[in-house]
Amino acid sequence: MKTATTNHTRFGLARPESASGQCKRGFTLIELMIVVAVIAILGAIAMPQYMREVRKSRRTAAKTTLLDVASRQEKYYATQNKYGALTDLGYTGATIQAPSATQDYYNVTLTLGTPTNGFTATAAAQGDQQKDTCGDYAITNLGVQTVTGTDSNCW
Repeated sequence: MKTATTNHTRFGLARPESASGQCKRGFTLIELMIVVAVIAILGAIAMPQYMREVRKSRRTAAKTTLLDVASRQEKYYATQNKYGALTDLGYTGATIQAPSATQDYYNVTLTLGTPTNGFTATAAAQGDQQKDTCGDYAITNLGVQTVTGTDSNCW
């Protein structure tokens, strides 16, 4: 007859055998709860940092779009001797979604001066991006950059 323990050990402890003579395998409830707790702690630390980085990349895309608008305005001014609307610059509408048309985390708009002697291009946060403390960003034809958020070092 077989004994109740075997030479198979886990963490240095003997494991009981079942009536059929095989070792019982599996995880205890305590082991599973420890794994769940570790995953929850890592998630609680990692998620805010991840969202901060995602919002930062969206800000970069919006700033790139604004600089593209400003560049196109200067090219347009060089040939037309005035600043034009977004449709004059090759865009399809009065607003641009940044970072792309399917992901509108920023709405980029253009305000022309009177009588079209200047412009201000503004990226206004939309949706989830409004949770960002960096706020909206604007650039003028003179290169003046303004930020409406509480953290002006973001842009």
